Amino acid sequence: MPNNIEITPLQDRTPLNEATINGQDGLVLQTNISAKEIFDERFKDLNKWSTKSCTIFKVNAGLRRSNSDAYTPLLISIGPYHKKNPQLCSMENYKLRYLQRFLQRNNEIDVKSYIRELQKMKDEVLKCYDDKVELGSYASGQFLEMLLLDGCFVVEYLREVFKIFPEGEDKIINADWMVNLIDRDLLLLENQLPFLVLTKLHDMTKYPTESFIKMVKYNFCGSLPRVTPKFLYEANGNVKGIKHLLQVVHMCGTGRPEKPYSLTFESELEPQIIKDANLWHDLMRSATELDEAGINFSKVSEIYRMLGEDNRGDNTSLFDIKYNNGRMKIPCFEVVNGTETVLRNLVAYEQHSSDVYTKYFTDYVIFMDRLINAAEDVKLLRMKEIIRNRIGDDSDVASIFNKLGDGVIPSSNFYYKEECKKVVEHCNKRWNRRMANLRHNYFNGPWVGLSTAAAVFLLVLTLMQTVLTFISTL
Repeated sequence: MPNNIEITPLQDRTPLNEATINGQDGLVLQTNISAKEIFDERFKDLNKWSTKSCTIFKVNAGLRRSNSDAYTPLLISIGPYHKKNPQLCSMENYKLRYLQRFLQRNNEIDVKSYIRELQKMKDEVLKCYDDKVELGSYASGQFLEMLLLDGCFVVEYLREVFKIFPEGEDKIINADWMVNLIDRDLLLLENQLPFLVLTKLHDMTKYPTESFIKMVKYNFCGSLPRVTPKFLYEANGNVKGIKHLLQVVHMCGTGRPEKPYSLTFESELEPQIIKDANLWHDLMRSATELDEAGINFSKVSEIYRMLGEDNRGDNTSLFDIKYNNGRMKIPCFEVVNGTETVLRNLVAYEQHSSDVYTKYFTDYVIFMDRLINAAEDVKLLRMKEIIRNRIGDDSDVASIFNKLGDGVIPSSNFYYKEECKKVVEHCNKRWNRRMANLRHNYFNGPWVGLSTAAAVFLLVLTLMQTVLTFISTL
């Protein structure tokens, strides 16, 4: 039978170096390849790759399950992961137009010179990606061409946003819907170029007053639910250690340098730390339940969309949630159409990165997932001016936060462990439990509360009448 491969029963199989295959022509082919030779062939390229150097990841299936679209570009492919998506091909002409403008910036450097510079960093760039098999299929010229086209697009697009383009020329992209989608796509974890590529291309053509990191921060950090002015103003010239655009936004959100902790400490105590952190997180109640238990909510700071001298010193971050003596203070934040996508990709970056020790965004979405269970919780926080809802119904905001934590693993040193612990201890006090039960059963709504108050009032009147009647008989 042609094109047939015969499967030999397990007990009848010959050793690996005596494999027998029935080919299309019916001839029996004998091979003498040993198991060692086979695996040596497969191992030979492993030394080229290091998992520690990987910085641009493919999002795992667990995170993708609840909303795969949040990790997939809608308009433009940057880098190799989505390059073959036919729905994104329409942007290739825009990449060429930006490349043409890029090449005109320095007439002393031709396209071959840019390719040579990219060739020097090719091996380092390849190590930044985690799909080595797929990348290995790229011809060298194709990969370098992609780096040049995609890198020049990002650099020139940002220059255009800040109106740094040749005098007399118009914007290449000026439709608002395109700008919104490009800004979204450029912050996807799977849609990144190594920052070293972008800075190299920028530095070869920059004007003396240009700051690439400043352009990146000012254009993209506004996509965060809350902007911290002080973090935007700091370290505009420092690009050392930056991996990609998404990490810049992560830095703008946290504003805190990473401090590696002891590996000995981690290996010895991590199981207990994780168990303890999850315990307090699991015992947290929703905002309405905490309100019934006598916990008051208040906002911290304001939401800034315009930066100026009056607010540039504000260093309140999204994560500065504090609880003390029956009051929980939460920095106010805004929920817009792109909030879910940017939060998901920042969480994915933390989940995949072994060198992000304090997972601020991860722990934040887990905490908010516990705090927000339903539309009533969002309404309570909105009435306290903690949440600014720009997407519609409160149920839509609740749905976002309920799904953000799907597939997410809390960090071993859960950032809000102490706050959760103090809140749980408050709720477990006998008096607070009784008050919460009373509020829930008898004052859960204006009409129920009025009815209860009226019943208590009638009971008091009845008691007074009984006492007066008794006194009158004496």
